[in-house]
Amino acid sequence: MGEQHKIGSGFGHDSTADEVLAGIDLTGKLAIVTGGYSGLGLETTKALTRAGARVVVPARRPDAAREALAGVDGVEIDELDLGDLDSVKAFADRFLASGRPVDIMIDNAAIMASPETRVGPGWEAQFATNHLGHFALVNRLWPALAADGGARVVSVSSTGHRRSDIRWDDLEFRQGYEKWQAYGQAKTANVLFAVQLDALGKDSGVRAFALHPGGIMTPLQRHLTRDEMAGYGWLDEDGNPVAGFKTPEQGAATQVWAATSPQLDGLGGVFCEDCEIAEVSTDDAPGVRPYAIDPASAARLWTVSAELTGVNAFG
Repeated sequence: MGEQHKIGSGFGHDSTADEVLAGIDLTGKLAIVTGGYSGLGLETTKALTRAGARVVVPARRPDAAREALAGVDGVEIDELDLGDLDSVKAFADRFLASGRPVDIMIDNAAIMASPETRVGPGWEAQFATNHLGHFALVNRLWPALAADGGARVVSVSSTGHRRSDIRWDDLEFRQGYEKWQAYGQAKTANVLFAVQLDALGKDSGVRAFALHPGGIMTPLQRHLTRDEMAGYGWLDEDGNPVAGFKTPEQGAATQVWAATSPQLDGLGGVFCEDCEIAEVSTDDAPGVRPYAIDPASAARLWTVSAELTGVNAFG
């Protein structure tokens, strides 16, 4: 946990994606942004293209992606369902066949607080989509990530990781489902994935980061009612987001910063928030829970994930 401390980035809660990219030229760089056509992902895609990057957007709903990204130059859209490992393999195979290296990989797509849903061989959908699908995708794309050295993989987590550690004795919620605990486990998995990927990949020049983007109203809330969100204190009596919520442009900033900032050169395996490396927190203060960046847990989850998906670029 030695690197898990603030570095004085000069950015903060209100910084936007364009602000953190000021002066950074991504011409000739290729990025992959899962879910890069909705909410934070859409703003991330737009910001990266404005800085000169070419962005591949693998989408579960390609037609919706084409509509959302119409008029955005430097984007290509492909099909990918993270809850379907055959779809993950097919996308990765198509991309690898193009022979292009990947400079930036942003694992942005997610579902949150969904009703109990089973995918694949009966996996709980939030863990499967948010974690296992991205695990398989990054491992299958490893040859392209390692091709030139210097690639960054960004795993979009959340303060939701505080809701649950990994439930090693019941990963799939066979003993009773609770949507927020399932979301919390999946978001903890996103952080642990970055910790172990960084440990495995840094000798090849590939560094990994996880982050909390902030509170933002996006389609991620599609499974929640207005009354639920008001009950959580997210909405005022008129149904508007309360103070402290970010705009999508501000919400995209931390993942763009983690993907591109020279301030993070030589670093990796850390959890970021508000365009800064977060502090470790064991109470209600901002920061990352110790269990989410524990190297032993990260290695254990990697082994379990490789066994479940049958994919491991390092095994």
